Amino acid sequence: MNTQYEILHAEQPTPIKAWIRGVPMDPMAADQLRNLTSLPFVGPWVAVMPDVHVGIGATVGSVVPTRGAIIPAAVGVDIGCGMAAVRTSLTAKDLPDSLARLRSEIERAVPVGNGRGGDHGKLPDSVETHVARSGLFERLEAIKEKHRGIRIDKMARQLGTLGGGNHFIEVCLDEAEHVWVMLHSGSRGTGNLIGTYFIQKAREELSRRVLGYHVPDRDLAFFIEGEPLFEDYVEAVSWAQEYARLNREAMMERVLMVMRKQLPKFKLGAMAVNCHHNYVQRETHFGKSLFVTRKGAVSAREGELGIIPGSMGAQSFIVRGLGNADSFHSCSHGAGRVMSRTQARKSITLKQHREATAHVECRKDEAVIDESPAAYKPIDRVMAAQTDLVEVVHTLRQVVCVKG
Repeated sequence: MNTQYEILHAEQPTPIKAWIRGVPMDPMAADQLRNLTSLPFVGPWVAVMPDVHVGIGATVGSVVPTRGAIIPAAVGVDIGCGMAAVRTSLTAKDLPDSLARLRSEIERAVPVGNGRGGDHGKLPDSVETHVARSGLFERLEAIKEKHRGIRIDKMARQLGTLGGGNHFIEVCLDEAEHVWVMLHSGSRGTGNLIGTYFIQKAREELSRRVLGYHVPDRDLAFFIEGEPLFEDYVEAVSWAQEYARLNREAMMERVLMVMRKQLPKFKLGAMAVNCHHNYVQRETHFGKSLFVTRKGAVSAREGELGIIPGSMGAQSFIVRGLGNADSFHSCSHGAGRVMSRTQARKSITLKQHREATAHVECRKDEAVIDESPAAYKPIDRVMAAQTDLVEVVHTLRQVVCVKG
């Protein structure tokens, strides 16, 4: 396999392998990566995906292996955020000429946004049963018993809801005109509360630590394996990741219920994917047990299916991992931002946004300009930079997009 990565900051003890050929990279992201690799427990190297951009503590679009420690801010507060997609037996000819009603009914069925407007009423019976069997409520209560500062009241109200920001639900067509449903969300308010709580705890621990090295950013504060807070964080983050996966399943069920009412009868295809792209777990690489944090990256082991979405006006991809060991078996999680949300609102006009999304039934108002295609890197360049990480199985184009 021909490698496509470049070595950044070769003078550093811990190298950075970056799949960024032909893709712009913000110098501030490079500085952030330099800070990250200065920590002695990070490595053997950090893998950088082509959608890399500045994040909090660690760059988005990075794969961070650590030995005996975890950096909560590298995982972030949208714990377990990821993608789900399923192929249906419907084809383009089964869709109505106007998709406005379908979008409207999806928005009605799946609460969107943050705050009370993003909460919901009753879940589908199948999801209620799944939740009851999962033990998620009881496990969260146990976490709360140890950490009174974590609120748990949002869990029941937000399961099966989309959230805000770059989260979305889409109806797509693949290269053979088959209809897919694809969505993007995570652990919602409860995951955010867990992440925020433990990031603060890690900062407090850092202020008390006596280290023989400098930590250049307090968002690189960490827990050390064997400490009670380390074990508690692993328990809580694992809970949030499982909740995020179940949240996507619940949303998918709601969208499919709408489609069954609006469209001709259909069956679900054999191909379905549900993958995280903001998470941490223990993995073995090069014979060593590591904690691998994928902050805006997807697991891409050989034969493993994943999803790489473009922006709300660009194509997306169902991919199959090639098991590239240099990337710790990972690939990008999307296109990656080239503009901050503030910059996008100042730079992109409403006319430009409407032209870029003319082929999609979606919102065309100023409130979503920060998610317009121009705010993101060109997805074709992102895909070209990682052909040694994944192969494309299906190419999807949106016909309906519901934004958070």
